[in-house]
Amino acid sequence: MDDSLFFTDSHLAVREMVRAFARDEVAPIAAHHDETQEFPWETVKGMADLGLLGIPWDEALGGSGFDTIAYMIAIHEMAKVCASHSITISAHTTLGTSPIVHFGSAAQKARYVPLLASGKVIGGFGLTEPGAGSDAGGTRTTAVRKGDHYVLNGTKRFITHGGVGEIFLVTAVTDATRGTKGITSFILTKETCNLEAARRAGIGHDDTLPVMKGFRAGKKEDKLGWRASDTRELIFEDVEVPVENRLGEEGEGFVNFMQTLDAGRVGVAALSLGIAEGALNAALQYSTERRQFGQPIAHFQGVSFQLADMATEVEAGKHLVYHAAWLSQQGKPYRREASMAKLFCSELAMRATTKAVQIHGGYGYTKDYPVERMMRDAKVCEIGEGTSEIQRIVISRQMLKDLLR
Repeated sequence: MDDSLFFTDSHLAVREMVRAFARDEVAPIAAHHDETQEFPWETVKGMADLGLLGIPWDEALGGSGFDTIAYMIAIHEMAKVCASHSITISAHTTLGTSPIVHFGSAAQKARYVPLLASGKVIGGFGLTEPGAGSDAGGTRTTAVRKGDHYVLNGTKRFITHGGVGEIFLVTAVTDATRGTKGITSFILTKETCNLEAARRAGIGHDDTLPVMKGFRAGKKEDKLGWRASDTRELIFEDVEVPVENRLGEEGEGFVNFMQTLDAGRVGVAALSLGIAEGALNAALQYSTERRQFGQPIAHFQGVSFQLADMATEVEAGKHLVYHAAWLSQQGKPYRREASMAKLFCSELAMRATTKAVQIHGGYGYTKDYPVERMMRDAKVCEIGEGTSEIQRIVISRQMLKDLLR
């Protein structure tokens, strides 16, 4: 892709900064954290110091003052090296911070966004439940108004940063008679699950945040991929949430969170693209070094054609991702484009990593090379932020909606 199509000099500077950090700081520790499933506090602190946890937010709110395209560049570049670090940027920024930026009151923005945008505290987003995955409208967590507060009860599932995070945006039913229009969102706070590690790293905890009684992290998931990313249940047991922590008005939670997911899908598309491009780079490097029958395997058509296909699809993915990001940045409708980018790039990540493992042969099936980790990391991209099936529903509905206007 021609860099001048979407990128300014500032964008290219961000790209070089993230590439250098990913290469020098993240690559050496990525395999270790994948194996141990330890949250990489030290490198997350490094990302915060570089401003990568608040790229698109105003400097007045503690952010870096860049734009959506710069943010997608960071996700894309980091995923070439480690998807777990990339999803930390994406989930924290889009899911854990943007709802407050876009739908919060002035007081809520002033209270919470500087903590999140600076990376001092990690944020998360509580939508998925045991019985409400693709059917996000099937939320069963309840919020009952009692004077100056709500009482929340329920469970969220598969929540990125569920343990390590301290600020969360969650949905709950405030009026069961109104369907999705009876779902409201709230800002909840708790203490990080690993206070000692957070304090050692100098990130992840703020003493001024109230610990809401009855709000806690549950079981940590033992995942196939994204293993250095913290994923857990969130449990609410008679949690008292002040009315001032309601995000927007009652009944606005579902609509607001659906808009948040549109942005999140572009982020996961960028992450998926990064995995695919990282796999392509690894396969290309290996195929020029590995020799069989007296020559590099890259010279064999069976290998070179696979590399050509991967490179072509990566280029197509770049256009889809950055076009969707550009539309978002311009304030134009982009729901269909976000779903197209997410659908194509997530499935591309699986195709590309499968080919990369194949090109590596037996070595690709070992932990001696990063492509086996990339293949594991790729799979969830077809599931999170709406499955591939959901993306096809969104795309087809938007097409029909446009046709019937």
